[in-house]
Amino acid sequence: MKRLPALFLVLVLGACATTSKKSNLEALKPTVERFHEAIRWRDYRSAARLIVPERQGDFQRARLELHDDRDLTITDYEIEDVKLSEDGQRATVQSRIQWMRLPSASEQTALVTSEFVFRDGVWLLERQLEGPFGGELP
Repeated sequence: MKRLPALFLVLVLGACATTSKKSNLEALKPTVERFHEAIRWRDYRSAARLIVPERQGDFQRARLELHDDRDLTITDYEIEDVKLSEDGQRATVQSRIQWMRLPSASEQTALVTSEFVFRDGVWLLERQLEGPFGGELP
């Protein structure tokens, strides 16, 4: 008889963990979309707010130094894959991003890996490999 309450407790805790993980994943999608839309429309101030605080300044400085408000154009992006860590606190997002940065007139395409972390109830971009910002968010 004692096994039944213990089994119930395990099931409830398992369901809570699954629900928490699912809700974290649902909260991640709008953040990823907002970041992609902000960079596409050159709204780097809004994009910086979605980055971990310790990297926001470097990101904004790089945008100014590279004259990205004038020289960088994100022509397209597509989110291809999202993987959530077991604990639901980290996520890896793969996106295909196309961009041009003047003076080059050639469009570049890269499969960009973005690593997000769940801090204080919000998702923030921590690292980005490849793509137009790969150097500033190592």
